[in-house]
Amino acid sequence: MSTVMVESTLTDDERRARLYAGDLFVYGPKPATLAFTEFTRELVRDAFGDLDPELAQYHMPVEDYAALLAELKPRFIHHPRCKELIPEVLAEHGADPAKTYFDVPRLRTSTSDDYLTSGIAYAFHPHRDTWYSAPFCQLNWWFPVFDIVPENGLAFHPKYFGKPVANSSSTYNYYEWNATNRASAAMHVKSDTRVQPKPQEEVELFPQTRVVAPSGGMLIFSGQQLHSSVPNTSGRTRFSIDFRTVHYDDVVGHIGAPNADSSCTGTTMRDYLRGTDLTRLSEELCLEYDEVPPKTDAILVYEGTA
Repeated sequence: MSTVMVESTLTDDERRARLYAGDLFVYGPKPATLAFTEFTRELVRDAFGDLDPELAQYHMPVEDYAALLAELKPRFIHHPRCKELIPEVLAEHGADPAKTYFDVPRLRTSTSDDYLTSGIAYAFHPHRDTWYSAPFCQLNWWFPVFDIVPENGLAFHPKYFGKPVANSSSTYNYYEWNATNRASAAMHVKSDTRVQPKPQEEVELFPQTRVVAPSGGMLIFSGQQLHSSVPNTSGRTRFSIDFRTVHYDDVVGHIGAPNADSSCTGTTMRDYLRGTDLTRLSEELCLEYDEVPPKTDAILVYEGTA
């Protein structure tokens, strides 16, 4: 059972402990998050021109839509303004940027009525981020760019937080994914043939928890949470931003959510940047999270455009 904590006044240390136990935290719009949202809206509207971004799917061939996203999303990910805004978002939510490390943000899209659900706009099946080589101290920060409704957000399946789910995460190695799959996302338009960790048993999707916050409202949850993309039947494309964080003390102390069922290899630990100066965690620390030392030619950090 998970508790949804709304506008909590807990300290960051207390909040992380609750997140590692399966709770969800929700906050209303705040200045830095609203600034991030408005910056992203400008990029999105510029990319779509005269079209309403939330309705553009009805006026574009799907191949053209995927090509537009293939240009827009990397531009957002690597825009220097994002690395200025994230530390401000962390600080206004009570996290210490000197001890909080973040990865580059992603711009997600969920089109309506199965218009585009693969590749660059992948509609995620029920999964945990920990199946994708995320550390168990990873926290996910997620917020909508435009207002959302229950029919185009995220679904959480909290009964599985500490309950194992048979899955194929043993086939996933983060460094192999960096080498062979990330750059090809935009090529998968009609279907997605990339092998990703998935449940290997039927997951009960209900009961589920859907959190709907206004644009600029923040949702924080553990990378251990089993969650999925809601099948979008809203008639509008959902645009959202997410980034992930780890706290230095928890990395050093190996503190985090319990491992219910993950057996992937490799680690995303080298992706994170310190909120104050963008330095990475030491290689010594990162190696503590590698089950098998990486090969000398492994792509430890993806430097491409996806």
